[in-house]
Amino acid sequence: MYKFGSFQLDPAEHLLLREGQSVSLTPKTFDLLVFLVLHRGKLVTKDQILSAVWPESFVEEANLTVSVSALRKALGERPGEKQFIDTVPKKGYRFMASVTEVEGSVMLAPDVDKVGGAEAEVDAATLDPVAPLADARASPVKDEALHAPALRTRLVIAAVLIVAVIAGAIALYRARHSATVPGATTRLAVLPFQNLSHDTASDFLGFSLADAIINRLGYVNQLTIRPSYAVQKYRTEIPDIQQVAKGLSVDTLLTGSFIREGDNLRVSYQLVDAVGNRVLRQGTIDVKYQNLLAVQDDVSAQVISALALTLSPAETENLRTQQAIPPLAYEYYLRGVDLYSRADFPMAIRMLEKSAELYPGYALTWAHLGRAYTASASFNFGGAELYTKAKSAYEQALSLQPALAPARIYMANLLTDTGKTEQAVPLLRETLRTNPNLAEAHWELGYAYRYGGMLDESVQECKRARELDPSVKLTSSAINAYLYLGDYESFLQSLPAGDSAYLEFYRGFALYHLRQWDKAAETFDHAFELDSTMFQTQVGKALSYHLRHDDRKGHELLKSAEAKVTQRAVGDPEAVYKLAQAYAELGDSTSALHLFHYAVENGFFPYAYFAKDPLMNNVRQQPEFQSTLEGARQRSQSFQNLFKG
Repeated sequence: MYKFGSFQLDPAEHLLLREGQSVSLTPKTFDLLVFLVLHRGKLVTKDQILSAVWPESFVEEANLTVSVSALRKALGERPGEKQFIDTVPKKGYRFMASVTEVEGSVMLAPDVDKVGGAEAEVDAATLDPVAPLADARASPVKDEALHAPALRTRLVIAAVLIVAVIAGAIALYRARHSATVPGATTRLAVLPFQNLSHDTASDFLGFSLADAIINRLGYVNQLTIRPSYAVQKYRTEIPDIQQVAKGLSVDTLLTGSFIREGDNLRVSYQLVDAVGNRVLRQGTIDVKYQNLLAVQDDVSAQVISALALTLSPAETENLRTQQAIPPLAYEYYLRGVDLYSRADFPMAIRMLEKSAELYPGYALTWAHLGRAYTASASFNFGGAELYTKAKSAYEQALSLQPALAPARIYMANLLTDTGKTEQAVPLLRETLRTNPNLAEAHWELGYAYRYGGMLDESVQECKRARELDPSVKLTSSAINAYLYLGDYESFLQSLPAGDSAYLEFYRGFALYHLRQWDKAAETFDHAFELDSTMFQTQVGKALSYHLRHDDRKGHELLKSAEAKVTQRAVGDPEAVYKLAQAYAELGDSTSALHLFHYAVENGFFPYAYFAKDPLMNNVRQQPEFQSTLEGARQRSQSFQNLFKG
């Protein structure tokens, strides 16, 4: 055992105590401390430390830097001080404190409610995802009554706690699964935390804070985290661990709850090894509220250090300190993220605009604001000006943080929807060069490819997205390139399960191509009942009228949808082409040809699809069709010349 200052270090028991209380260190940071203490008073080079602490891994100096920083903070050393660790520029480090060796082992004093909690390993028979929820209800936090202004600071600490839980829990998981295959990733799903208080005004915290944590850790390629849209369905239900893990194809799940009263927050959590069917760690944390963004980078550094990850230069850059954001602006940001996930795009826009007004320097606010603008324009006929606003928002996000993957992906989606597919592809390919396992980027690249007519490549990119993240199948649209290739059965099978209006329209569309008329009409009707304002469901309802021999009503509905496209200049060209198809089926050749030309001119030009599309047979021999088809052929050929091979 070694004593220095007010600390006691016991390497055999893997303990560091300060005045009898345990000091939490990640495994690699603890190993670093032991190495420095054993070589106290001597200069140890960076290479010597890397060889000793990370003996079988290729680790960049950035990992050592964050570990040293974490160790300094754990020892209470302030910036500029050399009480314990002296940095020798371009050389290494020297442990400066006087150390006394003592025989025997130290005893760990009882440690209650430390961040990360006490380790609790439970076998399969005691696995209970409700346990942390029950604990929180049984021991309410004692403090004064709730006060709304306190939320502005309460928000930020909640995310600290969740990230801290992840940091400690993942470290434990990796320690118990040390025989990791090089290059393998840990697959983690962070589920929305359940709100146990009666204050429904704080419900948004459960999802939006989980989303913030997912975004923060999503840059590290060796840690595969399921995206927030894949877990949002669990915001109001207690999950069945095995079913969720199987559905999301993950090794590890983090579940939990939170309750707030006065100036206190209680978070109960449970990290579950889904493979071994056991609880790796569970606990309850009681803390006073603090400022999240002041400590967020330190917590992220602990995660990186705990996992001993090899960071690329791009990952290191992306994980550098972010700009601070005032608590009230952050509250509006979190509310906007939550509202977007609920498809309330207009209200999400209001919240995110307010956040940007209060603090324009936070890149993620602009990225999510642009996405809300785009969704409102595409799905709710929000007006062409929203596309302009979206583009400006994405540009602002990328000016603040050029490598911000969500902003790049959302921008690429907008470029594709607004006829600039040739600009979208390079942006996505660049994103994938630094984030090769980013499923959403592969999906968007498949989307851009199908607009340009690279249909086989589109299928491959979308399949790759689902291989990387099977949850894509649960939440994203179908692999439309199957439809355009004439493989209707594969298209139907590729549709995710669910009862959304968007997916129901596509299910009906597949059945329509398969000539299963009754089922198609029934499915179109159901989609329209779910959301009658959506562009696609209006097209489907018109086709349903056609199948029931009521072309007049179908034509009226199509004219209404077309008027919104014309007046507001919205609706992505792929969706407009479906309007042209419906007109052709109903026998309105003039409108069909006009909108076919509109779709091609605005950037949807998969020539191979157009050449064989059975829904356009009624107008195929028209000269106007042939001239538009030739324009699509030329642009599709140019697109493929740019990006194939």
